[in-house]
Amino acid sequence: MAETTKLHDLEFMPFLSAIELSRVVDELSEKINIKYEGKTPLFVVVLNGAFMFASDLFKKVSVDCEISFLRVSSYRGTASTGEVKELMPIGTDVSGRDIILLEDIVDTGKTMGEVKQKMKEAGANSVNICTLLFKPDAFQGDYLVDFVGVEIPDRFVVGYGLDYDGLGRNLPSLYQIKPNT
Repeated sequence: MAETTKLHDLEFMPFLSAIELSRVVDELSEKINIKYEGKTPLFVVVLNGAFMFASDLFKKVSVDCEISFLRVSSYRGTASTGEVKELMPIGTDVSGRDIILLEDIVDTGKTMGEVKQKMKEAGANSVNICTLLFKPDAFQGDYLVDFVGVEIPDRFVVGYGLDYDGLGRNLPSLYQIKPNT
């Protein structure tokens, strides 16, 4: 893991290694396998950020399941805009299904709150959220985040699918913004 990495105009320092991320994914997959034993959930991956997390998690899920994708955006630079834009709607019927929303990071919770509500309105049997990262200090939602990989401070992170204005998704580890940058 590099000591620091520079993306555009910002410096980032190591936060979670690829090995630590792998352990988190193992723990989450175990919990999902237990909760959904005997069921066939539909994983809905929130693109773009959750693609690496989803790929690794999906390989370790042992229950019968399906996968679909949804693309939404609420970030510009390092901050949330507060507005959720649906860029690519889900192409799968969710009515009567047990849905697991896979997200890279839940901070304010606005995006996941809106997506969860849309799934319920579309007739989903249940909607659970599984996130790699959760920022409890930033969270403003009034719903439960069902599966949380790691709680982190309210700092901007990149790597393992998360980006800063398009860069950094390919980093195998997570980096956090250096203080005073």
